[in-house]
Amino acid sequence: METKRDKFVRLAEARTNKIIDMLRLLGNCANKANYDYSDADVQKIFNAIEKELKATKTKFSMNDVEDKFKL
Repeated sequence: METKRDKFVRLAEARTNKIIDMLRLLGNCANKANYDYSDADVQKIFNAIEKELKATKTKFSMNDVEDKFKL
């Protein structure tokens, strides 16, 4: 029987490695000999990635915050 911790470790490692692999693939697009892009394109790409990274980090830190209604 897999514990919650074991499941988290298994999934988090696999998903993190997928993200790292995808970032490396994205890095292949930096070769100007093969691709044409502008600084604005690069900025849009990294703004989107950073926005999603920040949102995901927030989900992990929100576990410590209790938003309960109080009068």
